Amino acid sequence: MTGSPSGRAGLFLSFEGIEGSGKSSQVARLARRLADAGHEVVATREPGGTPLGARLRSVLLEKDGAPIAPCVELLLYAADRAQHLSEVILPALRRGAAVLCDRYLDATVAYQGYGRGLGAATVLALHREPPLDLRPHRTLLLDLDPAIGLARARARNAAEGIDAAEGRFEGETLAFHRAVREGYLALAAAEPGRVRVVDAAGTEDEVEARIEAALRDLLAPIGELAP
Repeated sequence: MTGSPSGRAGLFLSFEGIEGSGKSSQVARLARRLADAGHEVVATREPGGTPLGARLRSVLLEKDGAPIAPCVELLLYAADRAQHLSEVILPALRRGAAVLCDRYLDATVAYQGYGRGLGAATVLALHREPPLDLRPHRTLLLDLDPAIGLARARARNAAEGIDAAEGRFEGETLAFHRAVREGYLALAAAEPGRVRVVDAAGTEDEVEARIEAALRDLLAPIGELAP
């Protein structure tokens, strides 16, 4: 992939991984530490990082909603991303903010390209022109055994009462999630400079320490993190 935002102000980080890998918790932790160190931080997510995106999220993630053809699912994610970039991500980067995004393009390659079988090339073909050509400075891939992650995610959804509203992918088979993980690992192997694989097993503190190690070269120029 091309189109790194290196010529722009700000820092763009994306967090990726299968269901239950702990992305959201780690986004919140890093956002808090960067804010405590005096940086403007925009913590956001896909789908759902804009008002339009929130409406698309409900369609894409509703467990018992109408069936969505894989190609339509792909286009809805691309539409969410285009709005997200225009409304949130690009303006924040131009202000010099640190943007932390819970899922981005790599999720679409992994889930729709590999999981749904559309192929990575089909997904990437939609992301060749601005604003969809933008890539993060660094992507943290929180890697976890799909059986463990899926069990975590299903338990979380049940505890939070969101299984019906956001359980479409948690309802997929273990084979689907294994294909998604394979897609993620293929992306990491193809782009080791941008995508860093982080072991997501262990405590949140342990995973946070691994993430900081994977970001040390990028975080040093913008100032030390608050302890």
